[in-house]
Amino acid sequence: MPFTHLLIIGDRAALSWVVTEQRMAFPAGRVKAAQALEEGDEVFLYTTRGCFRNPTRDLGRVVGRATIASPVRLLNEPIVFGERSFTKGCRLRLSGLARFRDGLVLRDLVPQLSVFPDPATWSVRMRRASLTLPPDDADLVRTELEPLLRPYGEVAGDYRWEPVSA
Repeated sequence: MPFTHLLIIGDRAALSWVVTEQRMAFPAGRVKAAQALEEGDEVFLYTTRGCFRNPTRDLGRVVGRATIASPVRLLNEPIVFGERSFTKGCRLRLSGLARFRDGLVLRDLVPQLSVFPDPATWSVRMRRASLTLPPDDADLVRTELEPLLRPYGEVAGDYRWEPVSA
């Protein structure tokens, strides 16, 4: 039976790559998180408050839904974002995205999600590459996210991040 996971993304360039390439990558130190994902699993893309480098303005949001489309494997060439190297990865099949900088504000659901037994410290559980959701939690997130999703092709281009050259 497939599982459902939050894929936690904390960098705008990484988010752009994940959405436009329909792939996910994991750093060497997060092998355990990567091994929890299996082909066919459902994933929700979650962007942290710091993803766009303004945590006082931005909120952590679930911005997309996808299916793991290949096994997680060692990459031939690591993917590099900033100073971090990502050595394992998999393909995704994105089935829906929220409009850019929109999405489901996760903290509003935290008191209803059993994956966060102590709502006061929920953000501590988000300091990882992925988080497996219990079935009832996955159902709630799916139900709340669905009205915000648009077809992939309609909004994916808005997620393309072009770094400003100096």
